[in-house]
Amino acid sequence: MEKVILGIDPGTNVMGYGVLQVVDRKPQLVVMGVLQLQKLESHYLRLKRIYERVLGLIEQYHPDELAIESPFVGINPNSMIKLCRAQGVAMAAAVERDIPIFEYPPAKVKIQIVGNGSASKEQVAAMVKNTLHLSDEDMNAKNDATDAVAIALTHHFITSKPDGLRGGGGGASVKIPRSSGGSKSWSEFVARNSERVHK
Repeated sequence: MEKVILGIDPGTNVMGYGVLQVVDRKPQLVVMGVLQLQKLESHYLRLKRIYERVLGLIEQYHPDELAIESPFVGINPNSMIKLCRAQGVAMAAAVERDIPIFEYPPAKVKIQIVGNGSASKEQVAAMVKNTLHLSDEDMNAKNDATDAVAIALTHHFITSKPDGLRGGGGGASVKIPRSSGGSKSWSEFVARNSERVHK
């Protein structure tokens, strides 16, 4: 079975991305990189650029699923608002192409990749390199790129385990189902998960 996972590390200064191809449960790196946004002075133009880049990645690599880092508590409110907006427009691009979305908090990614919820970005990058057997030339200088690959790897590790072994790591992933088709429709999702819907 083959699957393509797009990982996104959202940000309004730098957005990291990584694409994994999984064949027979073995992940391989397709591409990783960063979108530099510092030169754009307008926050809204940055959001537009994020949306366009994620949509471009989807059209180029045809991912089956999007794995994205969820905002974390502890940053100042203004930064949180901007980060949530960046995440939102990246998710909107996936929704536009009917791609299921999975969210993972930073601590869960670090536990899955390194085994330590407070691991550094450098430790995460080293484990990504080791896990995917990457060379020094394969590695991106920006940790935002390896963070995005780590998010995609986390999604692969969790979804490839039997249901009973998917716990741990400081919070469950949140799956946003496809907008149409059988049991994955929004109406059925809401009906089954009424306690999770806030009006």
